[in-house]
Amino acid sequence: MKLEKVRKFVESRIIGQKNLVDNMIVCLLAGGHMLIEGMPGLAKTTAAKSLAEAISANFKRIQFTPDLLPSDVTGSDIYVREKSGFEFSAGPLFNNILLADEINRAPAKVQSALLEAMGEAQVTVGLHTMKLPDLFMVMATQNPIEHEGTYNLPEAQLDRFMMKVLVGYPTASEELEILRLATGEKKQDPMKQPAITTIQEIFEARNKAAEVYADPKIEKYIVSIVTCTRRPSDFSTDLANLIRYGASPRASIALLKCAKALAYLEGAEYVAPHHVQSIAYEVLRHRVYPSFEAEADNISADDIIDRILQVVAVG
Repeated sequence: MKLEKVRKFVESRIIGQKNLVDNMIVCLLAGGHMLIEGMPGLAKTTAAKSLAEAISANFKRIQFTPDLLPSDVTGSDIYVREKSGFEFSAGPLFNNILLADEINRAPAKVQSALLEAMGEAQVTVGLHTMKLPDLFMVMATQNPIEHEGTYNLPEAQLDRFMMKVLVGYPTASEELEILRLATGEKKQDPMKQPAITTIQEIFEARNKAAEVYADPKIEKYIVSIVTCTRRPSDFSTDLANLIRYGASPRASIALLKCAKALAYLEGAEYVAPHHVQSIAYEVLRHRVYPSFEAEADNISADDIIDRILQVVAVG
């Protein structure tokens, strides 16, 4: 399978981020966008750039700042003197894979422009609406500890992200390998590698992943998990006071799409409960809002998802 070669290629460029790489490919197959939260220097940009290189996709990175304007992202009409008229100059959104670095530093108007691109796969500038490329994926990053000069992402935009992936520090052995790579003891091939697959083949793989069979019991299981985030008291009295707001129907759709993509990558002919369970954290952690009581007790969204998976029965 070419996607397995894509995974190995990206893993050869970054060390110690297997979970990130695996989820990037699942999200790509499921046709969604990804929010990546992690400390600086953990190869988030390198991972996104390597994925684009492996699938022969156009890649662009935007450093989000408080003074960023919507036109810096979407592009704008520019007056061309030779033609005595205006022409549209496309912004970085018109690429296949867009890395929105430190997305929570951008003001509301920029977030609004990005929201339209993520939700509708189009950009509106003035009186004109233009379609984005058929393959369009936003990979956004945010720093978990730096909040000065940042803007909280609106819930509507968070919900547009199919997955939220947490990136942690590498292990000591992985960091030793990174150190040797950086100091030249292990050399990476400086030559640009040929693309492993193409965008057309990605679309073909998406279609095959979408055809992976999901039993009605699996679909009911997914709906029960999402329903538990909204009406936790129906499933467990222990959860009743832990959740302030639950997940939208987009969560159910994302869970099924990601579970099918994961099953396809594993070579399975059908979706099993463990596919749903293993992807539930990435799909739900930014859609489940812990209550004030939960935050006071240091209970995170992941802790709540853990309990939900324990109390919701399969089938």
